[in-house]
Amino acid sequence: MDLNDSTSLTELMSRYVSTETGFGVPKDGWRICLAHEFKEKRKPFQAKDVSISTVINHLSLGVRYLRWWYRKTQVEKKTPFIDMFRALPLKQIYGAPLGGIGGGSITRGWKGDFCRWQLNPGMYHYKTVIANQFTVCLRRGGQTVYQQVLSTERPSTLHGWNWGYCGEYAFYHALYPRAWTVYHLPGQNVTLTCRQVSPVIPHDYKDSSLPVAVFVWDIENKNDYALDVSIMFTMVNGSGLEDDKSGGHWNEPFHLEKEGESVSGVLLHHQTPVNPYTLCIAAREKSDREISHQTAFSPKGTCSALWSDLMTDGRLDSPKDSSTPTQKGEEVAAALAVSCSVPANNRNSVEFSLAWDMPKITFGSRERIYVRRYTRYYGTKGDAASSLSHYALTHYCKWEESIDEWQRPILQDGSVPSWYKSALFNELYFVVDGGTVWVELPEDADISGGLRPEDGGLSAQPEVVKEYGRFAYLEGQEYRMYNTYDVHFYASFALIMLWPKLALSLQYDIAGSVVQHDPTERLNLMDGRYSPVKTRGVVPHDIGEPDDEPWVRVNAYLIYDTADWKDLNLKFVLQVFRDYHLTQDEQYLKDMWPICQTVMETELKFDKDGDGLIENSGYADQTYDGWKVTGPSAYCGGLWLASVCMMCKMARVLNCESVYQRYRDILERGSAAFDKLLWNGKYYNYDSSGQNLSNSVMSDQCAGQWFLRASGLGDDDYQVFPKEKICSALKSVFDLNVMSFADGQMGAVNGMRPEGVPDRSSVQSDEVWVGVVYGLAATMIHEGLVEEGLRTAEGCYRAVWERMGMAFQTPEAYCEKGIYRSLAYMRPLSIWAMQLALNNRPNHNKTTDEDVGQD
Repeated sequence: MDLNDSTSLTELMSRYVSTETGFGVPKDGWRICLAHEFKEKRKPFQAKDVSISTVINHLSLGVRYLRWWYRKTQVEKKTPFIDMFRALPLKQIYGAPLGGIGGGSITRGWKGDFCRWQLNPGMYHYKTVIANQFTVCLRRGGQTVYQQVLSTERPSTLHGWNWGYCGEYAFYHALYPRAWTVYHLPGQNVTLTCRQVSPVIPHDYKDSSLPVAVFVWDIENKNDYALDVSIMFTMVNGSGLEDDKSGGHWNEPFHLEKEGESVSGVLLHHQTPVNPYTLCIAAREKSDREISHQTAFSPKGTCSALWSDLMTDGRLDSPKDSSTPTQKGEEVAAALAVSCSVPANNRNSVEFSLAWDMPKITFGSRERIYVRRYTRYYGTKGDAASSLSHYALTHYCKWEESIDEWQRPILQDGSVPSWYKSALFNELYFVVDGGTVWVELPEDADISGGLRPEDGGLSAQPEVVKEYGRFAYLEGQEYRMYNTYDVHFYASFALIMLWPKLALSLQYDIAGSVVQHDPTERLNLMDGRYSPVKTRGVVPHDIGEPDDEPWVRVNAYLIYDTADWKDLNLKFVLQVFRDYHLTQDEQYLKDMWPICQTVMETELKFDKDGDGLIENSGYADQTYDGWKVTGPSAYCGGLWLASVCMMCKMARVLNCESVYQRYRDILERGSAAFDKLLWNGKYYNYDSSGQNLSNSVMSDQCAGQWFLRASGLGDDDYQVFPKEKICSALKSVFDLNVMSFADGQMGAVNGMRPEGVPDRSSVQSDEVWVGVVYGLAATMIHEGLVEEGLRTAEGCYRAVWERMGMAFQTPEAYCEKGIYRSLAYMRPLSIWAMQLALNNRPNHNKTTDEDVGQD
């Protein structure tokens, strides 16, 4: 598969019949014709997909999970953090999400539908609200000559509208945080380009928090006569849930003038008892445009009156009064139209915005009220939607300038292929659409866990958390746990490189939880043992689930006793120094140093034979469920040694010579033991047990070396693994896990036998984990295997985005055939580790400090 191969892209655009390319659409990105249909149809991994042997081995786990699932769903009426019986079916429809970070998200699909909603924090529903549409009206000489809903759908409602736009005349192009849809209007010699812009801007902590997006419509008239063109935006008051019919919702028109700029639109007040919010559709006023509206209409029935209203003169009636509150069982929607004249063989544009204002939020337990980050600038009264819209419509040009400045150096880098540029930016969707919350720190909050700096802990309110707030994102839209730390380990590269203050804030939260102890006994589903919810001196698996109370009750994950997850502590240490290396934040390093010593002391208890290498038992790796680990392993052992190396480096930076000497001794003994126990001449064995499968080739065996390189270490005094052995291991992985799997076209399988067949000994060993593959690719690039790294990652991108139809919902995992697991997952954000590795290539033009985490 040649890096310049465009076969898959050609397939995505094969049904496009127009020659129109749209206005201002970039070359790089993900592009698809609206008429495209994906041939490959995959199904989610569910309990029925577990092999008979695995069922037998884990029968008691299955029984315990079923009992727990029944109590959770049927008795408590809550959503399980992982639901094995109701996995999300694959809908091959999603596009770039709307809005900034942490204020809720609305996803607009690549066919133009508003189809995925996360307004209540962390809780998703996947409902296409069919009345949410854009419609175009063309008029010539006072007569309407064309009026069309810009949707390929033919719904069972709203029959008074002209549906069924021919998708063969349109395409969608995404380069997040922007997206373009180009519509050629058949027979009209008119082309529309809708540009969608969200304020997702690196190193910006104000505008990036705003729950708003802008739609800029560029209208190209290629006729030799002028046209009057109207674009109508319709929006339902709600998000497709049953509470849309709960009654009490109402709409009102508004006009807002500030600093010489005016916007007009409709506010849609959604008056639910929990987490009420206001939607706002608005347009920017200009001398050559006319804005009109319909405050309220029913999105049921034929809705022919609204259609006729627009068709009559390209404008809507524009009543001045608010609508009456809806009755129970009734829904209400609003419409906004902008009209302009487009001269012959010329162009004009109109601008809309969509904002949503849910300033105060509660999670499932409703114990505490949080206020979102953007309220720092717009208040908590719930009256900010019109101001948000005004700000967006008058500042989006500056957003785009910042986005261009950020993306341009990468897009102009001829040394990396086009698919990579698409993957790098489009995978960032998860920062917004990962159930993300970004909230202010309450004045009385104490994140320290009760241990003060003088006792080796943190201050109650570290400055970075106080100034930049608290940040959390889900492990995945289906795996509903916030800040799942073993997965964040991979995804964290996106945050530390682009929004480093959020990455550091998250680290302070984790650090504060290390010293916490929750003695409450609970059942671990894997082994049936009872253990404390949280053990002191151990990094939590997660900070809680959205259907409970994150930050208050951590470790929602109850499959295992997370005190046995040795890699969590190691990943904390590795991230602390990596973050310091990229930010040079000395206060952060000083604050984290005692916490690092605490978690490493916890780990040293597992060096039972004193060889400097911790031992695993049971399921101690984060690796693969059901793939048992015995003795030191390549994955955890490598992370351990890298952590010990970083302790040496941090001790030197902080002038702690005694600590340096202690860990230097451990490192020398541990490195020798690691090499003796695990190196087989070509790669590092999976574990040191000597059992039948202990010599399986694990794709992620060099994760420790990856973090060393990402942190500026790995050579001279801070070399842990011999370079020749790392390169040999990576080449073995490339030859076996990549090129011997699926003809080298699907990335790296987690486990491969030396004879070239996937290791199928566990549920997850024969899966491809997209985020792990991107991290592996970064490791290869760091070691000079650039072509191999890009080839490895390319397989995942083309499989997910071009063949499986999983754009903007990259899964955690997929098998070679048929199955995927956990759509819309955090870990693929690790692709930004590839960019860090590419930035660090010898003789490569270095990026500015800002590009690698400086604020």
